[in-house]
Amino acid sequence: MDRNYLERCHEMGVAEKSAEAAASYVSMEAEIPEVLYRGMKDFIGEHPHWDQYRVMSSALAHFLFQNGCEDRAVTERYLNDLFSRRDP
Repeated sequence: MDRNYLERCHEMGVAEKSAEAAASYVSMEAEIPEVLYRGMKDFIGEHPHWDQYRVMSSALAHFLFQNGCEDRAVTERYLNDLFSRRDP
C-alpha cells in the first residue's frame, strides 16, 4: 500500500467537508482479524458505556502514543482513557 494513501484519502474528505467538521472526525474503514472483532464485541458487551468507535479511537491513541506521537490531542486522549473511571 502506498504510504501516502491514507493522507490522500483524508485530503479528499477534507475537500468535500467544511474545515471545521473535517478537523473533528474522519471516517475510516479497516479489516481486522476475526479474533480482534470478537474480543471487541465481548468487551463492549461487558462495558455498555463503550462502543466500537470509542474502542477503536482509544486503541489508535494508545498505539500512536506508545510509538512516539507527540501530538497533544493524541496524548490527552490516551491519558483520559488510561485514567477514566471503570464501570463496576
